[in-house]
Amino acid sequence: MERLYEFFNRKLSETPNSFVRYKYSDINWEGRAFGLVGPRGVGKSTLLLQYIKRNLNTTDTLYVSADNLYFSSNSLVDLADRFVKLGGKHLFVDEIHKYEGWSRELKQIYDSYNDLQIVISGSSILDIYQGLSDLSRRVPIYEMQGLSFREYLKLFHDIDVPVFSLSDIINNKATIPNVKHPLVYFQDYLRRGYYPFGKDEKEYQMELYQVINQTIEVDIPQYAKMNISVCRKLKHLLMIISESVPFKPVMQKLADLVGASRNNIPDYLIYMEKAGLISQLRDETGGIRGLGKVEKIYLDNTNLIYTLTPNTANIGNVRETFFMNQMRVRQSVISSSVTDFCIDDMSFEIGGKKKGQKQIETVAKGFVVKDDIEYGYANVVPLWAFGLNY
Repeated sequence: MERLYEFFNRKLSETPNSFVRYKYSDINWEGRAFGLVGPRGVGKSTLLLQYIKRNLNTTDTLYVSADNLYFSSNSLVDLADRFVKLGGKHLFVDEIHKYEGWSRELKQIYDSYNDLQIVISGSSILDIYQGLSDLSRRVPIYEMQGLSFREYLKLFHDIDVPVFSLSDIINNKATIPNVKHPLVYFQDYLRRGYYPFGKDEKEYQMELYQVINQTIEVDIPQYAKMNISVCRKLKHLLMIISESVPFKPVMQKLADLVGASRNNIPDYLIYMEKAGLISQLRDETGGIRGLGKVEKIYLDNTNLIYTLTPNTANIGNVRETFFMNQMRVRQSVISSSVTDFCIDDMSFEIGGKKKGQKQIETVAKGFVVKDDIEYGYANVVPLWAFGLNY
């Protein structure tokens, strides 16, 4: 226990407190139990530690990581029991998916210690949702994505920008105070601004490669019980996606390219999507409905594009990926038979500054979203403005 507290206090002392992610205000921190999930590297652990630092007393609070060596000879239930007997009230368990049998023990803790708040977090989103199936109503799960363009401006450049609603954005009310030329910042964001660790520009590429490898080699195989040969197929599939413009998946063709069964490809894509490596655009809302409903596949964010294909990044792909990535956090984004995307009753066509109105002539509420422009007018909206939505 002493070593756990030493680890906790060290992590707490190293936690910056001047900037908090958008998800901080979305969470009901008073809940008896809840989970925070999201892709590797987006700042989940930092967010939990920031809340502790700002609001809780360290005498009755403990933050642990489930991959700590302590758990090689001690169970999670034993820790909770000892912690409660020492007066503990708030137990935070990070990387929970790395603890075998965690869901069973979490249920036991939840049922046994009514006065204990337990908060879990992890990167294996599918694993956590599956593990909490019996506690889904009692243990809400919050999903956190990477930095918005707005958050990047604050964290990287100390530029304060309010959150703008989609209505504000399409009416060209979204602005960056005291910044006349946003495109300089925007281009940098597309390359290294999605993950908080992108501030360290020299080490960024290496760290992002580590995130990708850990996700493919550890997180997904651990959940799906895959062997190393399947991991290689996942990497191959990721590279095929990264080298393509947005495309509608043809399962048999992907299977032939990867050397896998056609029936396995949809599962591989879902694993990669929930792990934060790719994003699938569907033709209707309502969650994952199968690949018959998937219209396009993208990499999850633009930083992945520039990391995996730095010399061949397709600008059209980059633009659509950014729009999809930023809008999905607060809106349901679906495909359109006429334009690139639909949100509610609005249609959006994405392009460069020379993009015309032809594509949206037949839609009632159509918008042309242009890259390479600083300001919008009428139904023309600058692409960067959609990064100020969260």
